[in-house]
Amino acid sequence: MPYHKDKQQAFQAAQQGYNEAKEASYDLVIDSSDYGKQLKHLKQEVNEAYMQIENALEVASEHQREQLERFQQDLSNIVNQLDRE
Repeated sequence: MPYHKDKQQAFQAAQQGYNEAKEASYDLVIDSSDYGKQLKHLKQEVNEAYMQIENALEVASEHQREQLERFQQDLSNIVNQLDRE
């Protein structure tokens, strides 16, 4: 049972990190005077989310793995969008 708990905790941490990165991306305002600060915060959130997802993938169930891979793809899209701006 502890192994299952670890899987769930790892998944929840990854999900929370993903949600925080998405929220930071919504808060980014390109023509804001705080853009640099917001961008730095977003990059930090994305990096943390990637690390949490990688950790969770090590112990994830098949269903969790699929969702974690979707999280990675969404984060990749955020990074690609930033590169275009």
